[in-house]
Amino acid sequence: MRFAHSPQLWRDFPQLVPGVLHAKGIAAEISAEETVRQLCARTAARSAEGGGQESGLPQIQAWRRTFAALGLKPTQYRCAAESLLRRFRKEGSLPRIHPLIDLCNAASLAFAIPVGVFDLARISGDLWVRYADGDEVYETFAGDEERPEPGEVIFADDARRAHARRWTNRQSGHSAVREETGEVLIVAEALHETAPGEMAELMDVLTDALRTDWSVTPCSAVLTPAAPAFEL
Repeated sequence: MRFAHSPQLWRDFPQLVPGVLHAKGIAAEISAEETVRQLCARTAARSAEGGGQESGLPQIQAWRRTFAALGLKPTQYRCAAESLLRRFRKEGSLPRIHPLIDLCNAASLAFAIPVGVFDLARISGDLWVRYADGDEVYETFAGDEERPEPGEVIFADDARRAHARRWTNRQSGHSAVREETGEVLIVAEALHETAPGEMAELMDVLTDALRTDWSVTPCSAVLTPAAPAFEL
């Protein structure tokens, strides 16, 4: 299996910095609560220092500019990290869903970078981040089917199933992590100026948590235009 962004996306967004991690041996009964607590505390401390508004963070500003360039209203369609930060600011916590999702959500908060988690058993062939043709199928978490708009950025597999819509705005319920999920692909994407160093740190944090809490050894990479693909 191969994960990559299309050449057209690299052309249009050369500042893109993707981080990718592959792990086997995921189990739902593992607790990652201590790591989640530490990451949420880091988020709360940054919020207290900076006044609490996620819209002022360079990571979020970069995604807002990108969404605007794609013809999306940034205050109507937000990247996943901004949505999580807004909820965390208002409620002071996030609901617990699955230990791996909880970990990735907490990491997304701490770094203000969108982090997606995909169940590899639900993906057919390769996974590309690319512009949609408009005939792909996207399944919501409620089980409804949608068609992405032509030109919309999606995560698409070889079966022409869209596993995310509007780039980092919304994942699909089809490949969401479940109780029985055992193998995952984690994808984080950033576009701000200091993204390369922060993405490497984010990959290290996730790798350490998977080694400590799940006792698995993942493999990861930070992709570049010169090395744009991640091979499993």
